[in-house]
Amino acid sequence: MRLSRLARRLMPPSLLGRLSLVMVLGVLTTMLIGNLLWANQLKSKAALEAGAAAQHIGAGAASALRFFQSLPPNYRPILIEQLRDMGGTRFFVSVNRAPVDIKDIPESVLSKAVLDTVRRTLIHDLPRLAEARIGFAMPDGLVVSDEGVTVADLPEEWVQHTLLIKPRPAPVLVIQAEIEPGGWLYLATLMPDPYFLDNGNPLPFDRLLLQGLTLATVLLLSILVVSWITQPLAALSEAAVAFGKGESPALPETGSQEFVRTARAFTAMRERIQQYLEDRERLFASISHDLRTPITRLKLRAELLDDEEAGQAFHEDLDELDMMVKGALQSVKDTDIHENHTELALDQLIGRMVRDALLAGHNVVYQPCGLKVKAKPLALRRALVNLLDNALLYGKAARIAVSKVETGTSITIHDDGPGVSPEALSTLFQPYTRLEHGRNSNQQGMGLGLGIAQNIIQAHGGTLVLSNHPQGGLWVSITLP
Repeated sequence: MRLSRLARRLMPPSLLGRLSLVMVLGVLTTMLIGNLLWANQLKSKAALEAGAAAQHIGAGAASALRFFQSLPPNYRPILIEQLRDMGGTRFFVSVNRAPVDIKDIPESVLSKAVLDTVRRTLIHDLPRLAEARIGFAMPDGLVVSDEGVTVADLPEEWVQHTLLIKPRPAPVLVIQAEIEPGGWLYLATLMPDPYFLDNGNPLPFDRLLLQGLTLATVLLLSILVVSWITQPLAALSEAAVAFGKGESPALPETGSQEFVRTARAFTAMRERIQQYLEDRERLFASISHDLRTPITRLKLRAELLDDEEAGQAFHEDLDELDMMVKGALQSVKDTDIHENHTELALDQLIGRMVRDALLAGHNVVYQPCGLKVKAKPLALRRALVNLLDNALLYGKAARIAVSKVETGTSITIHDDGPGVSPEALSTLFQPYTRLEHGRNSNQQGMGLGLGIAQNIIQAHGGTLVLSNHPQGGLWVSITLP
């Protein structure tokens, strides 16, 4: 479960990011597995080939040592001169009085395996060999005799195929063996594959560069393809948000076949909902209009009753019925105000409300903020007026604060009233819902103000939350995008 939560936190929130991440991880995983298999196969092949070559060179070196041991000492320089003049021999040969110090190359797994194989072959073929020194050295500055002669001092025809190779130098295998006291035979040669050590590194720089370019190309193409796929979804999301705010943007029917069908379904749904809202408004308007006539007629008939007490009761019931009809119509109209979104200065909007409240003798505190929002002016004012009126009616005093938050702009209204019980908070937005202290403070209210304010704020894409303040009173928090 912890891994699952961690994965959800690390997963990008957008579809573009998620698909790109999955595709990149898939390519990386494939490349990693392929490289591991390739490296293992290449290392095994390189080890087998280098082992066979080392065994062959070791056998040749043993034959050369055996041959020079059999020659009289005074014949050896003559034979060596003839071999050098002939050229094309496997080994560069010299005889020294002591072993020559060479600068070994850094040891690797493959070079160590070759040296061990050559040493075992020499020991196997020449069990009586007194001592042998074997190592790899680069030809640059390689000493070939105890007199200090280096490869660079030798004629090119002596070493051009034995120790030197173009375009770049390769490691030289040097074997020094004591064939008699005070006589050391010096053998130097290249491996059959001079650059065999490169095979021990299955991921050279050029291969890593190629794979990096491949990964970058796949990533770029993936982002382009995923962006092309998700762009219509972003347009659909924006259209849905705009429609929720009361706008009717046209959704282009372009792109893939699936998105075209989705766009058509969304357009049809939007038209049905718009038609439903218009039908609802017309229905309530017609009901209100039709009910006014019988209500008025009943009021006139109540005037003709001889019983004044019964007539007064009829008047009160008819007034309540008339108020309910007007409230229902107001609830519909106030949540469907046809306005365009414009940029509003909150200091100007809220400041005017505060001045009106102060002129009426109310206690309101507001600190200018200098912030602006994009909203429907009349609708937003009506929502804020409803909330401020509630705060002043039931709380006697109100404090308004505006601040910038991560999700937009926050407007809070805090009153000094008794607050609301926690179980009743969720019911305050329902039409005609009034608490006990509300009915005692305002008998003319209908319980529609909070519901209207919530619908207006939600139509702007915002949120309206009610809570009890820790210091007492009701806390109204509005967040506008």
